[in-house]
Amino acid sequence: MNDHLRPAVMALLSLTLLTGLVYPLAVTGLAQILFPHQANGSVIVRNGKIIGSSLIGQPFDAAQYFWGRPSATAPFPYNSAASSGSNVGPTNEALIKAVQARIAALKAADPGHVRPIPVDLVTASGSGLDPHICPAAAEYQVHRVARARALDEATVRQVVAQHTHGRQFGILGEPRVNVLELNLALDAMH
Repeated sequence: MNDHLRPAVMALLSLTLLTGLVYPLAVTGLAQILFPHQANGSVIVRNGKIIGSSLIGQPFDAAQYFWGRPSATAPFPYNSAASSGSNVGPTNEALIKAVQARIAALKAADPGHVRPIPVDLVTASGSGLDPHICPAAAEYQVHRVARARALDEATVRQVVAQHTHGRQFGILGEPRVNVLELNLALDAMH
């Protein structure tokens, strides 16, 4: 029995040390050296204060700010500890009511707007944390934001264009606008 127990215990200890300590420390060290901003949460700091992360959406509902995708996380929006979708289907009454409420809020914030509302302004992403909206969703909000900030729409569109990111490597994903970064850039203009 000792002939089998000793190698098994040694294998357990060596693999535990290798996979439980050496590997995680090596990966963490490489991440800190090669990608320190991303490894530390892509945190955005202004005037020594943490504003948020460029990877996690923020709740904006004031007229002078671009609004992001709704969040389906609980117990509060954009709760990174509870990342999840709503898991309700397109015929679910709760989803239909939530979308109708979001449409009503968008129309109330900009009553004269008659263009169709982009879907990402009324539906949550799969994670409930998406920090981005599509360029069409940003364009939909330009009039309201420009009016609330007393800015020319062309100026606001220019800031949106500066914060529009293309497809990853030119082929992956869709063009997107980071809402927090866009709103911070607009705040910096005043």
